[in-house]
Amino acid sequence: MLTEFKDKVAVITGAANGIGAALARGFAAQGMQVVVADLDQDNAAKTAAQIGTAASPYRVDVADYASVRELADHAFDTYGQVDLLINNAGVFQGGLSWERSREDWEWIFSVNVYGIINGIKAFVPRMIAQDTEGHVVNTASVAAFVAGPMSAPYVVSKNTAMSVTECLALDLQLTGAKIGASVLTPSNFNTGIAQTGSLRPQALGSDATEDGVACVEALQSILKDGADPDEAFQPVLDGVRNDTFLIATRPSFREQLRVRYEALMQQALPPMAPLD
Repeated sequence: MLTEFKDKVAVITGAANGIGAALARGFAAQGMQVVVADLDQDNAAKTAAQIGTAASPYRVDVADYASVRELADHAFDTYGQVDLLINNAGVFQGGLSWERSREDWEWIFSVNVYGIINGIKAFVPRMIAQDTEGHVVNTASVAAFVAGPMSAPYVVSKNTAMSVTECLALDLQLTGAKIGASVLTPSNFNTGIAQTGSLRPQALGSDATEDGVACVEALQSILKDGADPDEAFQPVLDGVRNDTFLIATRPSFREQLRVRYEALMQQALPPMAPLD
């Protein structure tokens, strides 16, 4: 377990703003050197500057394995080690499942799923080779166990992110690695996840369908009243220290899980749960 953080190194993707930036601030305050990695280079630089000398920005496209491998090279070449990897980058796409194009699904999965897989592939073998205590946190969502309408690509990607993390944790356990793995399942936070459509590659065309726009507007309305992203740090800190597999940000997740699995045991469609 990674229980000491002073003079250790963290790499956090999707760290230019939102929960990623909050985690960067929090772990820097614990004495870590933090690589603030994001596709949004300008805001990554601003976040790193706000943190100070404990942080450095780096531009990465998590959907591109070569880019993630370069991030790993940069981190290990600069600091000599990586003790904490947080695969946090994520994007959202709304709308009816049958209205979403194949390109929509591929884009969501390229970031929310392959972004994690690329991070695992680029970093974990090197972290294992260090033969020191370490940890990997992959950000999923409460959507990993609470589905909802008008968000199929996102929900499916977050279910997959949880499964990837579960398999990673079992593989690390099987091989006796000194690294733990956790999945972070944040609920309602005041972040810019609803606006991530602006990061969609131009080559994929516009996603501005009527149903998609309506969904994004509804999500923005919900998230503006969400919790401050800084509130996500303490659960993550505790989760890493205790090698907790499922890091939840609300105690209500237990009730959400109970309702879901009770319905499934009755072979029924689980009811929707409100974001809290």
